[in-house]
Amino acid sequence: MRVKVDDDLCIACGECIDICPEVFDWNDDGSLAISKVNEVPADEEECAKEAVESCPTEAIKEF
Repeated sequence: MRVKVDDDLCIACGECIDICPEVFDWNDDGSLAISKVNEVPADEEECAKEAVESCPTEAIKEF
Protein backbone atom coordinates (compact mmCIF):
# COMPACT_ATOMS: atom_id res chain seq x y z
CA MET A 1 0.00 0.00 0.00
CA ARG A 2 1.16 3.51 -0.82
CA VAL A 3 -0.28 6.87 0.13
CA LYS A 4 0.32 10.37 -1.17
CA VAL A 5 -0.82 13.75 0.15
CA ASP A 6 -2.01 16.19 -2.51
CA ASP A 7 -0.39 19.55 -1.71
CA ASP A 8 -3.20 21.43 -3.42
CA LEU A 9 -5.88 19.86 -1.21
CA CYS A 10 -4.07 19.63 2.14
CA ILE A 11 -5.22 22.25 4.67
CA ALA A 12 -2.63 21.22 7.29
CA CYS A 13 -5.18 20.15 9.89
CA GLY A 14 -2.79 17.45 11.15
CA GLU A 15 -5.47 14.76 11.48
CA CYS A 16 -3.41 12.22 9.50
CA ILE A 17 -0.33 12.88 11.63
CA ASP A 18 -2.33 12.43 14.83
CA ILE A 19 -3.83 9.17 13.56
CA CYS A 20 -0.75 7.64 11.95
CA PRO A 21 2.53 9.39 12.90
CA GLU A 22 4.62 6.50 11.61
CA VAL A 23 3.43 7.25 8.06
CA PHE A 24 2.61 10.98 8.01
CA ASP A 25 4.56 14.03 9.12
CA TRP A 26 4.88 17.75 8.39
CA ASN A 27 6.87 18.94 5.38
CA ASP A 28 10.14 20.83 5.95
CA ASP A 29 8.48 24.16 6.73
CA GLY A 30 5.60 22.64 8.70
CA SER A 31 2.92 23.96 6.40
CA LEU A 32 1.58 20.73 4.85
CA ALA A 33 1.36 17.05 5.67
CA ILE A 34 3.47 14.54 3.74
CA SER A 35 3.81 10.79 3.54
CA LYS A 36 7.21 9.98 4.99
CA VAL A 37 7.36 6.42 3.62
CA ASN A 38 7.36 5.08 0.08
CA GLU A 39 5.55 1.91 1.07
CA VAL A 40 3.31 1.76 4.14
CA PRO A 41 4.57 -1.01 6.45
CA ALA A 42 2.07 -3.84 6.84
CA ASP A 43 1.63 -3.14 10.55
CA GLU A 44 0.74 0.51 9.81
CA GLU A 45 -1.79 -0.10 7.00
CA GLU A 46 -4.83 0.06 9.28
CA CYS A 47 -3.94 3.47 10.71
CA ALA A 48 -2.95 4.75 7.23
CA LYS A 49 -6.37 3.75 5.90
CA GLU A 50 -8.02 5.47 8.85
CA ALA A 51 -6.03 8.63 8.04
CA VAL A 52 -7.15 8.46 4.39
CA GLU A 53 -10.78 8.16 5.47
CA SER A 54 -10.47 10.91 8.10
CA CYS A 55 -8.92 13.56 5.87
CA PRO A 56 -11.50 16.39 5.69
CA THR A 57 -10.43 17.48 2.19
CA GLU A 58 -9.70 14.00 0.77
CA ALA A 59 -6.12 15.12 0.18
CA ILE A 60 -4.67 11.67 0.88
CA LYS A 61 -4.82 9.15 -1.93
CA GLU A 62 -4.22 5.45 -1.52
CA PHE A 63 -2.69 3.52 -4.40
